[in-house]
Amino acid sequence: MEPRNNRTLQVFAVLVALGLVAPFVVYPVFLMKVLCFALFACAFNLLIGYVGLLSFGHAMFFGFAAYISGYTVKVLGWPTEVGILAGTGVAAALGLVVGAIAIRRQGIYFAMVTLALSQMVFFFCLQAKFTGGEDGIQAIPRRPLFGVLNLTNDFVFYYVVLAIFCIGFLMIWRTIHSPFGQVLKAIRENEPRAISLGYAVDRFKLIAFVLSAALAGLAGATKAIVFQLASLTDVTWQMSGEVVLMTLVGGMGTVFGPIVGAGIIITMQNYLAGFGEWVLVIQGAIFVVTVLLFRRGIVGEIMALAQNLGRRGKPAAEPAAVQGHPAE
Repeated sequence: MEPRNNRTLQVFAVLVALGLVAPFVVYPVFLMKVLCFALFACAFNLLIGYVGLLSFGHAMFFGFAAYISGYTVKVLGWPTEVGILAGTGVAAALGLVVGAIAIRRQGIYFAMVTLALSQMVFFFCLQAKFTGGEDGIQAIPRRPLFGVLNLTNDFVFYYVVLAIFCIGFLMIWRTIHSPFGQVLKAIRENEPRAISLGYAVDRFKLIAFVLSAALAGLAGATKAIVFQLASLTDVTWQMSGEVVLMTLVGGMGTVFGPIVGAGIIITMQNYLAGFGEWVLVIQGAIFVVTVLLFRRGIVGEIMALAQNLGRRGKPAAEPAAVQGHPAE
């Protein structure tokens, strides 16, 4: 395994360790919200950061999975774990349909197609009877997980959400560090060349799109159970904008950037709620500052700084090689 991959897993292990003790310091429900949106942002980052596809409609997977999860658990009486899997599966199926349509276009046209389809899903959720319209699906029960774990206890449920996040994160990490992930990066960097090398580019794009949609659905389905609510808020285009903001602030194309971005945005929304609509102004200001001063995002700039410091600390051996003596 490459040293960089080892460092990534070491950082992840530290974050998990912090996550295990976090609920003793911070309100568990707030932490669960951060984890759900962090997984949502990581799923979105898989698409934009490693394939180069900007989706303006990812909220359709997040929000629609929440409706499916809430409906199956509350109305149909399914177990919690089955309801979450149902939401994830429906999001993946929706991603397959949307992706098959959207990947026929590139750039801004791809983004507009995803936005248009997302609006169609929004109006469907607004009119469909099973979604509850503007009221949404409320009072979704927290049934015991596997019939054993009491999810009405916020501490117990927090560790379940943490486990779900870790599974989703490791799936993304394994994907981007696999041969499949290398092809995705090749498509991002130079799609015509990837085509010339014989890769079925559209097939790779579609698989990545479905995986991203499924993980976004997993985040939405979990959030519906956490807050016992599935509403139109989760499927609006503003939610798609929020996940774009989280990814760009944290660092697009970085493994941990979306987690940091989600943490910052959710923390602002929670602790600056007293400012009312001014929270949006503050978020906009932070976004502008980040784009102007931290073009790689917060995590991206930190990684670039660490790499520069590492290069300065290495002894220069190149001159010896130029003079005909091999550098050690």
